[in-house]
Amino acid sequence: MADDLRRSLGLYPTLMISIGAMIGSGIFVLPAIGFDEAGPSVVIAYLLAALVALPAALSKAELGTAMPESGGDYLYIERALGPLAGTVAGIGAWFSLAFKSAFALVGLGAYLTLITPLGATQLSLVGVGLAVLIVTLNILGTELTGKAQAVVVTVVVLGLVAYVGNTVWLAGTGSTAADPSRLSGLTDSNPGTVVTAAALVFVSYAGVTKIASVAEEVKNPDKNLPRGILGSLGIMSVVYVGVIGCIVMLNDPAVLTGSAGGHGASLTPMADGASALFGGYGTVVVSVLATVALLSMANAGVLSSSRFPLAMSRDELLPEALQTVDPRFSTPRNSILLTGGVLVVLVAFVPVVTLAEMASAFIMLVLSIINVSLIAFREADLDAYSPAFRAPGYPVVQILGTVVGFGMITQLGLVAVLGAAGITVGGAVIYLLYGQSRASHDSALAALRGDVDDDTSVISTEDAQ
Repeated sequence: MADDLRRSLGLYPTLMISIGAMIGSGIFVLPAIGFDEAGPSVVIAYLLAALVALPAALSKAELGTAMPESGGDYLYIERALGPLAGTVAGIGAWFSLAFKSAFALVGLGAYLTLITPLGATQLSLVGVGLAVLIVTLNILGTELTGKAQAVVVTVVVLGLVAYVGNTVWLAGTGSTAADPSRLSGLTDSNPGTVVTAAALVFVSYAGVTKIASVAEEVKNPDKNLPRGILGSLGIMSVVYVGVIGCIVMLNDPAVLTGSAGGHGASLTPMADGASALFGGYGTVVVSVLATVALLSMANAGVLSSSRFPLAMSRDELLPEALQTVDPRFSTPRNSILLTGGVLVVLVAFVPVVTLAEMASAFIMLVLSIINVSLIAFREADLDAYSPAFRAPGYPVVQILGTVVGFGMITQLGLVAVLGAAGITVGGAVIYLLYGQSRASHDSALAALRGDVDDDTSVISTEDAQ
């Protein structure tokens, strides 16, 4: 049996890990893609995406205090709906975060081209090198990773505040560099295009609940998990609206959409139009800020996603070697190495933007199932289920979150939906070939059917510690 992981993360690093998982591509890469779909209404699309994420955030805040263990999405879904659903969710959530981290490193390369003479091959090598560095940092210790994440994200947030402050000041002086009239069409877009844009940028909020995957390493999880999850969602909703609004004010629409001679929507929207900021050094400052933020996002993705194979291995749904905890650094070494290997391959060889779009569909699917999982636990009324935090608005909030989540998946297009379906089938195959003969954990759903004699078997003593 693996050794316990060390509870080393306080509230601030918990918040910073969650924010760090959201503060990358959602701000530095995706805004122009959303703008291309909905125009200035992309600001509303980001708010809509936050509202869609809120039910799952509330559900995971409750589930996390009931089961403060590594595993996040996988753990809750497996305990609620059984090992087949848990395997599919675990594999899918793991790949989704790996895709998201790789996408961040590719976006980082787009910004590096603005401040360095590196060619495409050199940038690819830089991306691979950074992936190796992130894996090494994660192996050296969660506390070290959390502290590094806290410092980096604090710097990036301060930079974003300065970016917004500079833009608002320019707009107030009447400068043509920041034109508030570009926001005049904020509510003019067709509601359907706003929903589609919200689906496209939804991946921006995927990190809000990922801190639950390292819950076993959070100090005082009864308080810090709900505060970390809900606090980071609130903070990032405000940050996104402010920054996206400033991006729209700073840029001619043709620049963001690529119709001014580019090749599709810009992948460096914050740097576009930023030359008027920071005393004329805006492009350089923003590019450096983006590089740091995207690196932070990739790091948070590896930290969170590597805990999925660990948790699945503990339940004998993946090989035992993946639950090995490094005796010196108290981190899941083999799980991190596996995740890092996948990340390196994605960065080096795969068109990550397409994979990130497919992953976002599965993220919405998993978060919808999280809401169903909470309903299963509440309705099973298990004596062993005793969360310190109770999600308000039950069950209306969870039902709405599930229905809207499934509805938004259809807005992502056939390729993304088929990609998510492929991951689902892959997870099911892994369960049938490996996990089915080994799975023995009871679930809340089984308890509802009357198939469980002792409900402590659904949430083990280790889970409820």
